[in-house]
Amino acid sequence: MTFDRSIKIAPSILSADFANFGQEIAAIEAQGCDWVHVDVMDGHFVPNLTFGPPLCAAIRPHIKTVMDVHLMISPVDQYIEAYAAAGADVITAHAEAGPHTHRTMQAIRASGAKAGLALNPATPPEAVEYLLDMIDLVCVMTVNPGFGGQKFIHSQVQKVARLRTMIGDREIHIQIDGGVTPETAPLVARAGADVLVAGSAVFKGGSVANPAPYGENIRAIRSAATGV
Repeated sequence: MTFDRSIKIAPSILSADFANFGQEIAAIEAQGCDWVHVDVMDGHFVPNLTFGPPLCAAIRPHIKTVMDVHLMISPVDQYIEAYAAAGADVITAHAEAGPHTHRTMQAIRASGAKAGLALNPATPPEAVEYLLDMIDLVCVMTVNPGFGGQKFIHSQVQKVARLRTMIGDREIHIQIDGGVTPETAPLVARAGADVLVAGSAVFKGGSVANPAPYGENIRAIRSAATGV
């Protein structure tokens, strides 16, 4: 992965057709997505249950871009190696998932993946202050984690701006997860975000048999975020 701050669209396969993941991934990549976002939930840290390492390993051969795995699980450390072995390019863990976030970021980087740190809406940006030289991405949750289709929490835009100032010239992506649409994308992009996770906003209206709407949705979000 070469670092750049251009806007990247990362569709969440939580909104895809679960029976057709391989074809869905091929479709969104053909339609112009930049990363593929995989939401891992454990029914404990968040009130939902989704994917494990075997699913990630199964879809890895279908992903030609970046496999971005978001671990909404606690405890997290003992599962990092399994997701890295399954082919994750980026592994993001939550600051709230355990007491030793520094150790978690060390473990992710030691696994060979890029290290991401996610912040829930109530978690202040200062939570990353002493980890900035250990992470490759900070994920700002703009909804409460656990379910797709939630309403964007506008207070998080200020958090993005504060993080962007803290990051300075470090090569750290700012990712937005939750409620990203053509209406909210420009707000976070102007504040400094560069990776936009979108689920229903990308997959709505399309299917494997009719993937053109995926491309239209991706272009609409990108255009709104870039102003082009």
